[in-house]
Amino acid sequence: MIKSYDKWLLVIVLLLIVIGLTAVYSATSVTSPDVIEKFKKKEIDVTQFGFLKKQLFTLSLGFVMMLIAFKVPLDYLKKIAIPLLIFSMICLLLVFTPLGATVNGARRWIRIWPSSFQPSELVKLSMVIFMSWYMSIKFYKQNNFKTFIIPIAIMALFQVVFLKQPDFGAVMSLALLTVSLLFLSGVKLRYLSLFAVLAVPVVIKLIKEPYRWKRVVAFLDPWSDAKGSGFQLVQSFIALGSGGLRGVGLGEGRQKLSYLPEIHTDFIFSLIGEELGFIGAVFVVALFLVLFLRGLAIARRTEDRFSQYLAYGISIMIGVQAVINFFVVTGMVPTKGLPLPFISYGGSSLIINMIAVGLLLNVSASGSSSQQFDDSQPKPAPVARVPLHRGEMRRHKGFSYRHINQGSSR
Repeated sequence: MIKSYDKWLLVIVLLLIVIGLTAVYSATSVTSPDVIEKFKKKEIDVTQFGFLKKQLFTLSLGFVMMLIAFKVPLDYLKKIAIPLLIFSMICLLLVFTPLGATVNGARRWIRIWPSSFQPSELVKLSMVIFMSWYMSIKFYKQNNFKTFIIPIAIMALFQVVFLKQPDFGAVMSLALLTVSLLFLSGVKLRYLSLFAVLAVPVVIKLIKEPYRWKRVVAFLDPWSDAKGSGFQLVQSFIALGSGGLRGVGLGEGRQKLSYLPEIHTDFIFSLIGEELGFIGAVFVVALFLVLFLRGLAIARRTEDRFSQYLAYGISIMIGVQAVINFFVVTGMVPTKGLPLPFISYGGSSLIINMIAVGLLLNVSASGSSSQQFDDSQPKPAPVARVPLHRGEMRRHKGFSYRHINQGSSR
């Protein structure tokens, strides 16, 4: 028997995937000779359908994983919350072994045939599952500093490894995700304020690293070094500005011809803005907004604390990544290497996000009708049904002997 699920959520995700496939094909079907030469050195298929075929392969694997996530019992996720977190840490450490791959000076990937995998994407989902389990157990107390510091310490441990790669974007994403879930759980604001105060000098020190500070300067005034550090952002502005209201036409964009680097990955939203215009860009933003709101609605409908936090966490995970990507492309925050969920080319982000959607559909199928309660939480006591005396029935508003007779006749 197929479980009932939130069909609108699935439709929105499918629309984003179709838009992503179209954008990836448009960005990679025509490639300049210098880019072809660069990709050939990395043994990457640069034919007209090369990137599209690889993305379709990843998508097929993602659908299988999404179906598994939809079918898995939610109680089983509670049992594997800690083992999954440990496994994601092991994968994260494997990037520093011979299995790791270095791209553009960053060591963030593990070589897995026929592609590579970015463990930081798995870490985010693992953290969501762990936090959902941790905040739903009876030992979790919102007003206890010790219970607050445990997830913060785990988050910090992952962030140390992220910075070794380095991956500042993953550091910020994990921090926003963890703090948001703690806030939703009802943690005292003074704990979160203390964390924020202590985090500020650390963030300032990290930003002052030469290559990061260069990005900040480029963000503040990209035109001051339009052919150097500000090149990517300036080209993104040109792409978005060229699109106008309706765009230059699907497949007609010019910035993909070696002008805008990484246009099929982190800056694919610039391509959408150029070819589909302001209308197309707003449509994509609206889809992500509706997806986020559907996730929140699913969380509010469920009565199981674990499922509720899981739905909130997944919605925040996808929403935060999308918002950061939009902000980067439009020059509202410094450049970070974060793909746009379901749309950017790349296997790790696509598969993990499809697993996350499968879990979200799973929660929506369970819903409040299943009356799931955590075993560690007290269950509601049954309400005794005491029959009323006929005289009391008469005094009860809206009740009469006619109702009794009608009831007895039935």
